Amino acid sequence: MNAKRSFDRRSFLKGSGVMLAGAVGFPYIVSASALGADGAVAASERITIGSIGVGGQGTWKVKDFLGIPVAQMVAVCDVQQSEREKAKRIVDEKYGNTDCAMYNDFRELLARDDIDAVVIATQDHWHALIAVAAAQAGKDMYCEKPLGVAVAESQAIRDAVRKYGIVFQTGTQQRSERNFRFACQLARSGYLGKIHTVEVGAPGPVYKREYLNPPVEEPIPPGFDWDMWLGPAPKKPFNGGRVYGIDWYLNWDYCAGFIVNWGVHHLDIANWGCPDVANQRCELEFTGTYRNDGLTDNIFDWKGEFRYENGLKMVYTSADEGTEECGCAFYGDKGWVHVDRPGIRAEPASLLKVQLKSSDNRLYESNDHRVDFLRCVKTRKDPVSPVEAGHNASFLGMIAETSVRLKRKLKWDTVQERFVGDEEANNLLTRPMRSPWHL
Repeated sequence: MNAKRSFDRRSFLKGSGVMLAGAVGFPYIVSASALGADGAVAASERITIGSIGVGGQGTWKVKDFLGIPVAQMVAVCDVQQSEREKAKRIVDEKYGNTDCAMYNDFRELLARDDIDAVVIATQDHWHALIAVAAAQAGKDMYCEKPLGVAVAESQAIRDAVRKYGIVFQTGTQQRSERNFRFACQLARSGYLGKIHTVEVGAPGPVYKREYLNPPVEEPIPPGFDWDMWLGPAPKKPFNGGRVYGIDWYLNWDYCAGFIVNWGVHHLDIANWGCPDVANQRCELEFTGTYRNDGLTDNIFDWKGEFRYENGLKMVYTSADEGTEECGCAFYGDKGWVHVDRPGIRAEPASLLKVQLKSSDNRLYESNDHRVDFLRCVKTRKDPVSPVEAGHNASFLGMIAETSVRLKRKLKWDTVQERFVGDEEANNLLTRPMRSPWHL
């Protein structure tokens, strides 16, 4: 299938109400009827979707897309039989049939020419391999964050998406929330004055006493393809503590830690409101601690700074969710604004009453991350969280973790996307993959 398909074969754009909008940052409008918001959508006009990784977060993504009539979920894939069967039941009950196909191997799903887009919600260590293969297969993607477990993996996704002309939405859904967009517009339109400091706080991982249990080998549950679950990660005996709940987040083999996996949300907002944090050369210096008990070996807490050649500074720390330290704050010489999921604050408070002008830096407006993705599948425009944004937010957390791991200051060249004069650090930009998996 041609990755740059125009969807003429199913007349997607005929009568869909696609128009160019006049304001900067609002590149198009697609009518509600085109997305099925006001009723049924003809089968010939639906966007067919396959979902890869349907346990946990993946289950929610299946349900999310089932709620949009223009999306037609036709296949689910998971290495756990119980999870893929559960997802199939959810889909079949929604449509009143038994048509949803199941796969253990994502490559079989990607080989189907009748699937337009995929949702990727696997563990982080699988993101790069699946996303690159999906791009090569011409599939548009909604991919959960971060973009892999190493900078080279994130780069590979970015490069494949652009090479094959794919529509890619990163699962950094805060860009589709009004408060985050408004805070970034205040920062980018000069209402705070010259930005001199950005502060980001992200939650560290939940830690439970049972994680102290020794990583003994346990029986592999029936219907669980453990070797496929591991994929490119090192071969290790099965233990449920490595897999279920949020436990895999605490294992370096499958995740670069919450400094990346959770931090990517607020680092993305920092980059959206102040692009210099990702496109300027910098020095960075971080400290932190790791849990090395039983099943856990990932970063636990961190603090440090990015210091840029133009005088900008970004402070990044672990913080308890819901506290004032969590979220993203922009500080300028005329005021500041802080935004997090619970709400938005500013000084002076009058900033929150600003009515943006047409001449301001009006950022792309999305109020539903999934609908925005589907609109862009139709229009072939970049969505609100394009692949470059996902890459930037991912690598910022990854290089901060490298500084913690190596216990020293590092210099980052954002043009070359390498550390300056530090081959030990550069060696950590990639992760070895277990044969036969490779990018």
